Amino acid sequence: MTTDPTDEPDPADEPDLMDVPDPADGPGAPAPAAADEVPVDVDTLPGGAAAALEAVLMVVDEPVSAVRLATVLSLPTARVEDLLHELAAEYRGERGGRPRGFELRRAGDGWRIYSASPYADVVGRFVVDGQTARLTQAALETLAVVAYRQPVSRGQVSAVRGVSVDGVMRTLTTRGLVAEVGTDPATGAHLYGTTGYFLERMGLTSLDELPPLAPYLPDIEALEGAVDGREGMR
Repeated sequence: MTTDPTDEPDPADEPDLMDVPDPADGPGAPAPAAADEVPVDVDTLPGGAAAALEAVLMVVDEPVSAVRLATVLSLPTARVEDLLHELAAEYRGERGGRPRGFELRRAGDGWRIYSASPYADVVGRFVVDGQTARLTQAALETLAVVAYRQPVSRGQVSAVRGVSVDGVMRTLTTRGLVAEVGTDPATGAHLYGTTGYFLERMGLTSLDELPPLAPYLPDIEALEGAVDGREGMR
């Protein structure tokens, strides 16, 4: 009996193993891990999830939302919120230990560790005594923008200077010259202004005594337009 070549299966008709759906790709499959997610189970780390959360909170320089923290730690948001409240209570000494010199506070929609308010004078002396180096030109320029256009956001300051000012703003905040004074109701961005220590260092009694430099800086409306333009180009 002869075989008709036309009866042989066409390789093109054979199922491609690459095309066979993987059951793991179904609706119940876990989402792929994002680049910033922890590749390990944080509960297996020393101290567990609470310690992992503390480690992250120790390096943030602005309040971080529970949703963001949950993403980084690969934990449910509800559990992270519970852990945040537990840590805050522990730092206040409500879990049987001593009160800490720092506290975990909610600021806006985020959380951050701050030095505890009863120790403000001690911390202030350290910051003032330990930061005697002269400010850089970049820091002086940034401080001038804040002084003349406060309350102002980091984005607005960046729009004036044309560069990122995150690092410089941290320096000015650490030295006690600049502080958060509110939140922009339209964008949610933190607003910054100068402090009483700034006036003291400048030998001023009020901001009204600042030299008339303001006309050389753009007004807030122009800054907002510049910020919107920069964000639209990203």
